[in-house]
Amino acid sequence: MMLRVARAALYAIVPAEVVFVVLLVSGVPLPHSVALATEAIITAVLLLEGAVAFWLYRSARRRGAGRRAALGSVLDELVPAKVRRLIGFDTKGLVSLVLWLGRRRHGVPPGATAASYSGAQTATMMMFLFAMVVELIGVEILLRAFGAPAVVRNVFLAIDAYSILAVLAVVAACVTRPHVITADEVRIRYGAFFDLRIPRRQIASVRRVRNYDEERLITVEDDRLGISVSSQTNIVLELTEPITAIRPFGRTAEVRTIRIFADSPATVLDALTPRPKPAVGV
Repeated sequence: MMLRVARAALYAIVPAEVVFVVLLVSGVPLPHSVALATEAIITAVLLLEGAVAFWLYRSARRRGAGRRAALGSVLDELVPAKVRRLIGFDTKGLVSLVLWLGRRRHGVPPGATAASYSGAQTATMMMFLFAMVVELIGVEILLRAFGAPAVVRNVFLAIDAYSILAVLAVVAACVTRPHVITADEVRIRYGAFFDLRIPRRQIASVRRVRNYDEERLITVEDDRLGISVSSQTNIVLELTEPITAIRPFGRTAEVRTIRIFADSPATVLDALTPRPKPAVGV
């Protein structure tokens, strides 16, 4: 019961704290009693979260878990898996922005083949991003013209700015996290949302296709997985045995056929085509 209350309080207090901070930053005068009550509630919730976290940590330690494992169990109990994955997407997106600015890629070791897939969508997403910037400026002009208070303008500004940052993070993640082919595995990715490692020994065949009617970004039908870009896939991998794929929000699926997209399918086919060993002279 106490754990449920702590979870519910956590969900309620985060947006409330955001609104409170926006009001303060906007310069909106708040009655002293309101500010004091808000901070008191926030403090009470934080104390509750701390007490529940300590109780969970102590229980895990008593069961024999190490410190790191106990801390991990506290996080698992207090924060649902979907929320943790959303936080992970945001974190990876911000890291990808830094990598993008530094012209670096994530998870591409020396000697590996990197197969990009972002070319088919980057132009479209940048046009969408431009439209969002124009919208942000237009909304600000309209709100000022109608005499909207600063708090309303700042709320819209914060929402639009976050949306622009989120789109930039998606673009950066797709650019800096390509598919990767090494001597031991094939790593299939889509930005910060999907990551599947396939041992090369499990790949029975690879072939080129042309599909332009993929319905969703990630689809699973029976034992067939599709990861499309702009509704397209152009490579099919057939596996010798099923492999477990983890979808963006944690659901798993056993798949044996995988459809992906690559800007240069020939690069993927060449990297996965076995080369004959040179003859050794006698």
